[in-house]
Amino acid sequence: MTTEPALDLPQPQQARSRRTQQRILEAGTALLEEGGTEALTIAAVAARAGVSVGSVYRRFGGKDRLVAGLQHAMIDEFRADIIRRFAPVRTDPATLVASAVAGITETFEAHARLMRVFVAAATTDPGVAQVGSEASIDAGQVFRTFLEPVVSMIGGPEPELRLDVAFRLVYAACMNRVLHGEHFESKRPLTWRQLTDELVDAVCLYLLGKPAR
Repeated sequence: MTTEPALDLPQPQQARSRRTQQRILEAGTALLEEGGTEALTIAAVAARAGVSVGSVYRRFGGKDRLVAGLQHAMIDEFRADIIRRFAPVRTDPATLVASAVAGITETFEAHARLMRVFVAAATTDPGVAQVGSEASIDAGQVFRTFLEPVVSMIGGPEPELRLDVAFRLVYAACMNRVLHGEHFESKRPLTWRQLTDELVDAVCLYLLGKPAR
């Protein structure tokens, strides 16, 4: 299976056709969450979506492009979720940092099941890996742009580097949780909420010199 980094699917013009394509994507997403890429066949997607096999082929051309379409759809939702969650009530530095960190962790948590499928697929599929990397770099840019107001308050000679490292820290912790679960590296219970709180404190300490709490 090879997923295309750039996906150029024809956009359905009629409302009925758009609904059909959406049903196909929803069916494919459900199958991926339930059984990974092995469970995703054109026939299974068609049956789940209530459409003909030919309808799936006409829109996606085969399994590889369907997987690519599903990955791009997940990435679009992921990015929209991050931006939506970056909405602090106040604009003091600690609150901005807390909002940025929580925006990443909460979005990872919300998309964990499907993301796990694509992260696992990326270990053997360069196309999936490339698309995932580009999306991750984009998320990092959103994170850093959101925290531009605190750059002047970051200690050290390279504040932009610190912002990049802060994102890498949060991203790596979330990616590890998504791929391996809660107890891969420790038997100590740690919920997503607790992980978020601790990462907020760690990033605030690293960037601002003091924890959020």
